[in-house]
Amino acid sequence: MNGAESVVRSLHAAGTEVCFANPGTSEMQFVDALDRTRLMRCVLGLFEGVVTGAADGYARMARKPAATLLHLAPGFANGAANLHNARKARSPVLNLVGEHAVRHLDYDAPLSADIAGAAAPFSDWVRTGTSAATLARDAMAGWAAASSHPGAVATLILPADLGWDEGGVIAPPPAPAGPRAIAESALGQAAQALGAGALLLVGGTVMEDPAALALAAGIAQATGATLMAPGSNRRVEMGTGLPAIARVPYPIDMAIETLSRFDRAVLVEAVEPVAFFAYPGRPSLLLPPECRVTTLAARDQDGPSALAALADLLGARPWRGTDAPRPLPPQAGPLDDAALSLAIASALPEGGIVIDEGITRARGVGSLAAGAPRLSWLSITGGSIGIGVPLAAGAAVACPDRPVVALQADGSAMYTLQGLWTQAREGLNVTTVILANRSYEILKGELFRVGANPGPTALDMLDLRRPDLDFCALARGMGVPAVRVEDAAELRRAIAASVLEPGPMLIEAMLD
Repeated sequence: MNGAESVVRSLHAAGTEVCFANPGTSEMQFVDALDRTRLMRCVLGLFEGVVTGAADGYARMARKPAATLLHLAPGFANGAANLHNARKARSPVLNLVGEHAVRHLDYDAPLSADIAGAAAPFSDWVRTGTSAATLARDAMAGWAAASSHPGAVATLILPADLGWDEGGVIAPPPAPAGPRAIAESALGQAAQALGAGALLLVGGTVMEDPAALALAAGIAQATGATLMAPGSNRRVEMGTGLPAIARVPYPIDMAIETLSRFDRAVLVEAVEPVAFFAYPGRPSLLLPPECRVTTLAARDQDGPSALAALADLLGARPWRGTDAPRPLPPQAGPLDDAALSLAIASALPEGGIVIDEGITRARGVGSLAAGAPRLSWLSITGGSIGIGVPLAAGAAVACPDRPVVALQADGSAMYTLQGLWTQAREGLNVTTVILANRSYEILKGELFRVGANPGPTALDMLDLRRPDLDFCALARGMGVPAVRVEDAAELRRAIAASVLEPGPMLIEAMLD
């Protein structure tokens, strides 16, 4: 058995079922091992950013790592932006990155570069294999690092000769690290801090656990604290029977105003809210300077267990409340933001998975979806745009029986639109709604926030016209049927019909 086969067999034995791949010459021995063993589903992406984004979407829904197969340092670099998002989400991902054969490294071949140096900023664990006999053991160490609570990005660099050399040995998986223990003192401090005028900010695995969400809302009810969540989360369970939880807004002025009333804050798998960027005359930290912040559970700790212990201490019971009203279908009319949000929210199916890269549009869908049937909501987490299309593909691979609705801004769609081809090739049930406002709308607001007085040259750099993008033609060219809509009622009908059909669909929503 060669080194490559020992890695494939060891990962499969540990429960790794999918490999998202864009391989090159240095990975051919792994391509061969995947083919000979037939132990993993192999999903091809036409660009490495599709591969890494799909691995992130898979991990968020499957709650375990897939493998990626990437080609040398340039291939890793192409996928790094979505690994940044995965790392910020704490999604479990294991990257297998091919390297030149050891004996070839001395000659500065054209694709030679420092893979470990490139991987370090986007990985929590990096290692380079040293022998065929220990390659699987290294892979299992990476798998354990990725699988540790709450998840991590691990990157194993695989010199080509170690893959083709004989002497590979199957290795058992080490036990992943569990959550770090909660300090006893943190419970008392949190209980003392909560009350009227206090913020209870919950994130991480709490947002994925319906019972923990109900406990958090129950604690807020019992103490008079305000319950909120970070602006973006790797996964949120929401809909009928669950409390609606407001999120910290993205625009800095709105966030500062929203948080200005709190003089105490308790954090559960969350950090103190911080602005995405620095702006003239505005703070970096968004809570008032006098706000006293208490961490009940850090992001590497067990938030649901901490909330259960806090509820016991306070005598709080799970949330008891009224479901948000179910969103009604919109009237016929143009797609302004209110009609757009209502059209999408009223069409969301039972058990759906929503991918949110809408950026500036359809912002009301999240609050309206609180009254929709139960669903999972996946957001862009690291701010690196271009995650929506591949994130949807990965989520659909993980949950083939659940329809996926991707809310996708038009500008960021162009970063990884090749993911539509993967959706078509794999027959994935993904409905992509392109929110076509023909601009980088969010950056227009950013121009003013930094005090600029933009003229035609600046505004032209944020405009996506001349020529207009034809997303329907682009989708059809990659095997995905598509339709363009300009009416709110028509958009709702198109989404509701698409989620019932197998395979992918693209809907280009022409916005006002």
